[in-house]
Amino acid sequence: MLRIYHNPQCKKSRAGVLYLQEYMDNFEVVEYMKIPFTEKELEKLLIKLNKKPVEIVRTQEDYYKHNLKGKHFEDHEWVKILVQNPKLIQRPIVETRYKAIIGDPAENIETLLQSSK
Repeated sequence: MLRIYHNPQCKKSRAGVLYLQEYMDNFEVVEYMKIPFTEKELEKLLIKLNKKPVEIVRTQEDYYKHNLKGKHFEDHEWVKILVQNPKLIQRPIVETRYKAIIGDPAENIETLLQSSK
């Protein structure tokens, strides 16, 4: 089943949900700000994304600018930071059984849908 990790407060995340609604009837929406990732879940998702934790950080967030910018962290430390501060995670993230993609812009989702067929 296709799953989208969504923050309804985010315009780009809402665009991702709308994009999926145009092309699919059956997908799961996970509001990860309400139901946060565990470290293990985020690590598995990073594998599907084929990205390191630092590559999915929203660097425009104030928390990043004031507390993290210019500092070096190991991957496991970034995972802990992201789990504790889910607002820092790029969104939306769309996941299938074997792959995931950051759905910004929403058209990126098409790549994932095509590879899942």
